Amino acid sequence: ANRSSAMNATEEVKKNEFTFSQTGLQKEVMREANKAALTNARNKSGQIGNTDNRSIHLHIPAGAISKDGPSAGVTAFCALYSLFTQKKVRPFIAMTGEIDLEENVLPIGGVKEKLIAAMRAGIKEVILPNDNKRDLHDVSEEVKSKLQFHFVSTLDEVIKIAFED
Repeated sequence: ANRSSAMNATEEVKKNEFTFSQTGLQKEVMREANKAALTNARNKSGQIGNTDNRSIHLHIPAGAISKDGPSAGVTAFCALYSLFTQKKVRPFIAMTGEIDLEENVLPIGGVKEKLIAAMRAGIKEVILPNDNKRDLHDVSEEVKSKLQFHFVSTLDEVIKIAFED
């Protein structure tokens, strides 16, 4: 099992059956983003065909707070990629970004608020979509000085930054 404060992914072996379940209070856009994350994680980890007899469960904690939007796509991808590869995500790194089925990382909204929250949580580095560079002008110098930014356009770039060697 992969443990993370943002998302948890677990698996169990089933006989000739693949299932993907999601728990936590998520609206439809986030559920769809998680399905894209699963497809990409299976592709990038070489697990297509190797997960056909597994049950994958993605849990989004804080179930009483409804979550919606595609910006957790990168985070869901990393949780699932970690599960499939057994690679660990580096500590003190946060990430956000919508993903598509062509392994691109797309821009998101609410960058200022997400960076303030990351700083307050003790995060040291943040992975952001390349197209969100322009949003840093709205962020205070205090927040910018306490975080290291990694701007990405593809999931390959996310993997290189987010995972331990």
